[in-house]
Amino acid sequence: MQPPVENYANPNTCLFHVLFKGAALAFYILSALFFNSFVIIFVVTVLLAALDFWVVKNVSGRILVGLRWWNEINDLGESVWKFESLDQESLARMNKKDSWLFWWTLYLAAAAWLILGVFSLIRFQADYLLVVGVCLSLNAANIIGFTKCKKDAKKQFQQFASQTIASRFQSTVQSAFTLV
Repeated sequence: MQPPVENYANPNTCLFHVLFKGAALAFYILSALFFNSFVIIFVVTVLLAALDFWVVKNVSGRILVGLRWWNEINDLGESVWKFESLDQESLARMNKKDSWLFWWTLYLAAAAWLILGVFSLIRFQADYLLVVGVCLSLNAANIIGFTKCKKDAKKQFQQFASQTIASRFQSTVQSAFTLV
């Protein structure tokens, strides 16, 4: 008997996570067949990429992998990264298929934009390279933000675990000396 196949826990979120990435890429690739205006291609492609950025950063990142990031400017004018994640127990219960889809589409979309950028370079189309650059930058910002967030969540868990172990050890030692 085969083990049950795990389904997506959040199919609608997965759909929109993939839909905006695919829409931006598809529009950029196919737009030359239907439009003769670079302005239309630029505006619609960047708008779709911005919608993808927002959906990934604010919706699918929270729901599919339990992570959230943002960047603030502090009082000194310095850029400060902020991270939120579910606790380790909740992160461990996240749906593996949802998580797999989230990370793979994030990296595959960036790879696709990179390949399209190489084609723009080869064809000496600086204007289309600008479109690809904007879209790749938005995708890269999400990759960097979520990767840092994932590392921060692991670091917080390790700190929590080491503090818990140290506190248990300390209370055990104190109770042993109290008995003596």
